[in-house]
Amino acid sequence: MSASYRVDGMTCQGCARSVTKAIQAVSPTMDVAVDLEAGLVTVTGPLDGVQVKDAVEGAGFDFIGPV
Repeated sequence: MSASYRVDGMTCQGCARSVTKAIQAVSPTMDVAVDLEAGLVTVTGPLDGVQVKDAVEGAGFDFIGPV
């Protein structure tokens, strides 16, 4: 299962790594792709949107919602 989410506040590769690590901390097998320019995070794996939201917000970014 793959889903994309809009995330605000990501401005650099460090931000992308932080979001990726936060999501993978919840489920280490998740495949996470961050598109900084578009402000999107695409997640492939078993997490639902609530878990992704909690991870993103826990990393200090604004979770806007699914695309």
